Amino acid sequence: MLTLTFTVADLARTRLAMSPLWEVVASVRLLRTGRPHPFHRAWATAVRQRLDGVELGLLFDLVDPDVWYLADFLTPPPKSPVPDLETDLGALRRVPPEQVRADLDVLAYARRTPLGSLAEARMPRRLRTPRPGELPSAAVAELYADPAGGMVELAAQVERYWALAIAPYWGRIRALLDGDLLYRGRRLGQAGPAGLFEDLATGVTWRDGVLSIRHRRFHGDRQLTGEGLLLTPSAFVWPTVYTSTIPPWQPTLTYPARGMATLWTTSPSTPTGLAGVLGRSRATLLTQLDSPRSTTELSSRTGLTPGGTSQHLTTLRQAGLVSAHRVGRVVLYARTPAAEALLDASR
Repeated sequence: MLTLTFTVADLARTRLAMSPLWEVVASVRLLRTGRPHPFHRAWATAVRQRLDGVELGLLFDLVDPDVWYLADFLTPPPKSPVPDLETDLGALRRVPPEQVRADLDVLAYARRTPLGSLAEARMPRRLRTPRPGELPSAAVAELYADPAGGMVELAAQVERYWALAIAPYWGRIRALLDGDLLYRGRRLGQAGPAGLFEDLATGVTWRDGVLSIRHRRFHGDRQLTGEGLLLTPSAFVWPTVYTSTIPPWQPTLTYPARGMATLWTTSPSTPTGLAGVLGRSRATLLTQLDSPRSTTELSSRTGLTPGGTSQHLTTLRQAGLVSAHRVGRVVLYARTPAAEALLDASR
């Protein structure tokens, strides 16, 4: 069990953000498990075929599903709620060489220690460096020896992987993450920290200012001191959660995005009766809003022009059937309770 104890300042600085780099790392780990959950099986099969023969050795060697620690430099905390890949890669390239080595020291400790503790994980950064064979591969050992050059190659491999494994699906993944950020923001506004944390994931509980996170192979207690907690939704981490709690990185909790089971499902059908009342285009848009979506995604999913989609959404909003919410630079549209009741009746 890992526990994080919050001060008032930590609650004030707790924030939500998505991270394209986390989607890279989490999806690589999923591919390396060998038996992905049925939710992701079709995606994994297609992606493995695309990756065949592509040089990604350093990236894949760093992400080992059999080890309880992921090198923290792989996922620098994003500064904005909705960064793009290039922004995340810029942060990756700027990780200081001494921090890369420090994180690899912890990785070596984790590889030789089946059960880790927060107190012991902080010690390798001060006491010792990896012995030969303690790092996953020769490529990772070369990264340790030359962090500056190795990080350039790592960033290039991330870009290659993204283009083949994530970019073709980023629209729907991004919509899932945006929808989760919108939901979490609402929960925080409605019920405070308890509302934010209570349905975050199985094994995560909030009580009296302490967040408890159940881990099978890692335990510890950390008193936060004003740095706050970063919450990052992911499409690929279910059913687990990931934490980054070893200083100097900002404490981070990565959790399964809400609605992940629908990520790869086909679009729902439009009820005929509803189309007769609202018109097929508006009824289709309402049907597609089973999770919050942007105008661009709705246009792509329905085949309507962006201009036509925008006009229909404006009409639906004026009728009280759709609400609009800004997440970063993107406006997400969501069904109102009146729209939910209308859809339920038509079905």
